[in-house]
Amino acid sequence: MTSQVSSPAEQADGALVGEQRTSGGGDGGKEVRRLDRVIIRFAGDSGDGMQLTGDRFTSETASFGNDLSTLPNFPAEIRAPAGTLPGVSSFQLHFADHDILTPGDAPNVLVAMNPAALKANLADVPRGAEIIVNTDEFTKRPMAKVGYATSPLEDGSLEAYNVHPVPLTTLTIEALKEFGLSRKEAERSKNMFALGLLSWMYHRPTEGTEKFLRSKFAKKPDIAEANVTAFRAGWNFGETTEDFAVSYEVAPATKAFPTGTYRNISGNLALSYGLVAAGRQADLPLYLGSYPITPASDILHELSKHKNFGVRTFQAEDEIAGIGAALGAAFGGALAVTTTSGPGVALKSETIGLAVSLELPLLIVDIQRGGPSTGLPTKTEQADLLQAMYGRNGEAPVPIVAPQTPADCFDAAVEAARIALQYRTPVFLLSDGYLANGSEPWRIPDVDELPDLRVQFASGPNHELADGTEVFWPYKRDEQTLARPWAVPGTPGLEHRIGGIEKQDGTGNISYDPANHDFMVRTRQAKVDGIDVPDIEVDDPADEKGLSANTLVLGWGSTYGPITAAVRRVRGAGERIAQAHLRHLNPFPRNLGDVLKRYDKVIVPEMNLGQLATLLRAKYLVDARSHTQVSGMPFKAEQLAEVFKEAIND
Repeated sequence: MTSQVSSPAEQADGALVGEQRTSGGGDGGKEVRRLDRVIIRFAGDSGDGMQLTGDRFTSETASFGNDLSTLPNFPAEIRAPAGTLPGVSSFQLHFADHDILTPGDAPNVLVAMNPAALKANLADVPRGAEIIVNTDEFTKRPMAKVGYATSPLEDGSLEAYNVHPVPLTTLTIEALKEFGLSRKEAERSKNMFALGLLSWMYHRPTEGTEKFLRSKFAKKPDIAEANVTAFRAGWNFGETTEDFAVSYEVAPATKAFPTGTYRNISGNLALSYGLVAAGRQADLPLYLGSYPITPASDILHELSKHKNFGVRTFQAEDEIAGIGAALGAAFGGALAVTTTSGPGVALKSETIGLAVSLELPLLIVDIQRGGPSTGLPTKTEQADLLQAMYGRNGEAPVPIVAPQTPADCFDAAVEAARIALQYRTPVFLLSDGYLANGSEPWRIPDVDELPDLRVQFASGPNHELADGTEVFWPYKRDEQTLARPWAVPGTPGLEHRIGGIEKQDGTGNISYDPANHDFMVRTRQAKVDGIDVPDIEVDDPADEKGLSANTLVLGWGSTYGPITAAVRRVRGAGERIAQAHLRHLNPFPRNLGDVLKRYDKVIVPEMNLGQLATLLRAKYLVDARSHTQVSGMPFKAEQLAEVFKEAIND
């Protein structure tokens, strides 16, 4: 869904839900309270449809015009045992009437579909928050599965919360009696009942969800109408029950964004659109050679839908075949891409080195996840930076670009394509599971805002021998970029040898000459070092005396949202702190060293054990302080704010 937004403005990503302004006289005479932001978490068994429920609530929230940020969280197993803690799936949504940056630290509302969902998420719920529980699931056996000896709904353990016991299953089955469904079939719609209830509670639009359900189940109209009926029943339950005496309004974020047309978008979808746009701007066919792997598979799924834009997708038999096909497509004149996660990068490493040697444009999209080995497939991490930087045999430098938000994945993909095409090199694009699955509003760009990525293929001889003969040298370089010519196979006279053995400078012939090898290694490194990337910008508001901060927080990738939210909180408490964020990790921006030297303290938060900090210490000899987390979850802004305050006052 898209929405129109106008009037730019900037507000802080506050630490608490906004002040409640109460007004009476809502529908049915119920009280309506106005909030500036809310954090909701839907949680249940992996078969309860929590991701779909959260996605639908998010879509309606986007169409309403709120700013939003989401955090889907699901089990690594395809179907974990029902009712167990490992099988809990959740979806958190933070939406507001102002600019926000994260899915929120803690939910104000938890919807728990069973005992496992309650137990797995209760530690994150602050005192006084709302908890909506499906009482039908709180029977002896489901509670025993997760270690409840007595019902938490009856033993007083939830007294600190505002608990709403709702028999979701029973109410759903009763609402669907007319459809003649079995109990099991009717139960499947309880997530739609919950969605209807929350839609009433927060005044969300309903038309889009009803249209979606009828489209999704178009071949099963009875099932479609059953889901619509359950959705409406949930809405009506909120309207009529005495347990929900208050509903809430969160106004559209009309002042949060520049003027434009917006839509909700996930990181993987934005990245896919960025690749398609790059192919069109380069006037080249886009070729994806890929092997399915969590959390990158959605890019393959999405790109396979866009043959009309000159996109070709190949689902290979393994990771090595996927990148081999992509590299072949690059040799053939396509904008070539391979998508994977950390384990797949390990398998692709030799072919990435071959791409370095062949000096062909190739995008390696790494959607990072928890490791090592197969690790935590559905959890997020930033631990592939050193692998992207050094994870190949020999000296094989590769540029690295990292997006900072889900929507920014579009621009990062276009930028990675620019570098690959202009400098004839493979490029790493480092996203992660948090960005890939999370979503936020994205302003749809005008085509004329996108860069011109067109390239000139070699068309004839480019070198004159001593005897005056004109020949084609495949490794004769552009003086500015050091890129070699890109010759499409089949062009008369441009035949040349390719392969992994070292090339002779200029001619491209096989060479074992030590001096030539030294020259080629240093030239490939110089090409990457010379890539034109923008200077890093520092957000360092001076105080009333014109003094800058003495502490800098430097991040990369998906830590942008939590870091920025934390910095806002620290500044709101009266402290001075500067912030900068890296998009280009190889090469670093040329002014980065000077920026780091301006500050007494440099803090580097990362979802790894300090990989960027290690690179900064080695290159710039600065005492970069690591703050790390490898829990499989993104940072919380409140925790980072405390870390920053301690560093400032240290």
